[in-house]
Amino acid sequence: MEVVARETGVSTSTLERWRSEELAGPARERNWTAAARLEAVIATAAMDEAARGGWCREHGVYPQELQQWRDSATQALAGPAQKRASPQQTKDDRRRIKELERELRRKEKALAEAAALLVLSKKVEAIFNKNRSEDE
Repeated sequence: MEVVARETGVSTSTLERWRSEELAGPARERNWTAAARLEAVIATAAMDEAARGGWCREHGVYPQELQQWRDSATQALAGPAQKRASPQQTKDDRRRIKELERELRRKEKALAEAAALLVLSKKVEAIFNKNRSEDE
């Protein structure tokens, strides 16, 4: 600690105080395992918003993170029937994809045509400008 104090120019007592404050504070950058996240979701499930906020501050977790963990756990536990789209939804999605692909092809053709016209117009302009300069 004394070597670091000399190298940085900060007193040893200040370094020790900073170290103890950091160790005493919540672990903001704590790596939460999947099991720990599930335990956190279960522990806070029955809490009201104020109690959940206190728990989050105590454990160094943002309430949004806790909500994301809850959503992830819910999605992971959802049955296959809940995850699968209905046949009608699938049919509608396929129809929409075909419409979008058709529109994309149409727009690509229009873009290619516009590019070709632009090139031709520049060539015509270059030819006529060349002829005008020769006539003069």
